[in-house]
Amino acid sequence: MGRRILHIDFNGFFASVECFFHPEIRPFPVAVTGDPEKRHGIVLAKNQLAKKFGVKTGEAIWEAKQKCPKLVCVPPHYDQYVRFSQLGRELYHEYSDLIEPFGLDENWVDVTGRTRNFQDAIDLANEIRERVHAEIGITVSVGVADNKVFAKLGSDLKKPDAVSTVLPGNFREVAWRLPVGELLMVGPATNRRLNQYGILTIGDLAQTDPTFLQTQFGKAGITLYRFANGMDSSPVLPYGYKTPVKSVGNGITAPRDLVSNDDVRLTVLMLSESVSRRLREHGFRANVISLAVRDCGLFSFVRQKHLSAPTFLTDEILDTSMELFTQNYDWQRPIRSLTVTASELWPINRPMQLNLFGEEEHRKRRETAERAIDGIRNRFGYHAVLRGRLLTDQTIGVMNPCEEHVSHPVGYRA
Repeated sequence: MGRRILHIDFNGFFASVECFFHPEIRPFPVAVTGDPEKRHGIVLAKNQLAKKFGVKTGEAIWEAKQKCPKLVCVPPHYDQYVRFSQLGRELYHEYSDLIEPFGLDENWVDVTGRTRNFQDAIDLANEIRERVHAEIGITVSVGVADNKVFAKLGSDLKKPDAVSTVLPGNFREVAWRLPVGELLMVGPATNRRLNQYGILTIGDLAQTDPTFLQTQFGKAGITLYRFANGMDSSPVLPYGYKTPVKSVGNGITAPRDLVSNDDVRLTVLMLSESVSRRLREHGFRANVISLAVRDCGLFSFVRQKHLSAPTFLTDEILDTSMELFTQNYDWQRPIRSLTVTASELWPINRPMQLNLFGEEEHRKRRETAERAIDGIRNRFGYHAVLRGRLLTDQTIGVMNPCEEHVSHPVGYRA
């Protein structure tokens, strides 16, 4: 019979949690939104009523209110979302040890060992769906399939509070008629390119010559072909498994426009300090530093540089990032957002080539100083020790990106 895999997706997760704690807003269209004063004024999540009005995740609040004038906007409470996410996984763990998160609100659960056939898996999916509603207080949609890709596709077919199947016997009728953009790993850019070649549905993709797809998309083209045909053999990882760290990054949409190199340097210093601290926490140095820039016209670019020696020092990450910025930006518009990322990670305990020009002792002293600051902040909080330069701008310098603006650029196939 093969595998039996569930994909369990909390419906309108953030909005559902907010409605759980505020039942008075349940009858209304609800959106969880960022803070406009901090330039995060977008829709982060919405409930089903808001979705019926065409409110979309990621659009500006003013756009959402044009579509839905009675939209109730509430701020996010991430601590509660983490708590509910954990409650869900604890419930799923009663059915399987193979539980792989896909964000806070989605999980794959392999129930092959708990079921004899797909009907058993469907019954189990309905049991889990009913228990989540009764015991946790919000709803889930569940997809049932013999692989992770089609299980996720299934959980999106009917919302809220439903079970859908994409099985070996029906996947051509169910999956192939869907727009190709519904398939895992097909983002907006890939969707546009596929559409240009006349590949509009998942069925079109499944019946396209894989050699053509490889020519146009490289190795990803073969993956797309296999996904469209339900040929995904990737396992559901064990409960509690942590994916190895591939990179460490922090990004921020600045609370005001950045209009000079000094503004950018201050922001990049804050981000570099956060990235360096997290590198040390994970036990790595980085060989490559990347800088992503977006201006107020939404023009963006990413540049990277390979270092002469791996590092976790704030000043070295800062200097490299600023070099990338000054070499690649001409200040036609103010800057809206910046992201600093460290990659090609090198374990701290692995031997490395020493500098032959007598700088190693100085670097060791700086590393010791930064570790000492880590220790103080771990005990007394981030704001217990701040660099003097960060105090020159209260809107930027006192932010804590290490906890407030973490980005993890690790994709599904990583």
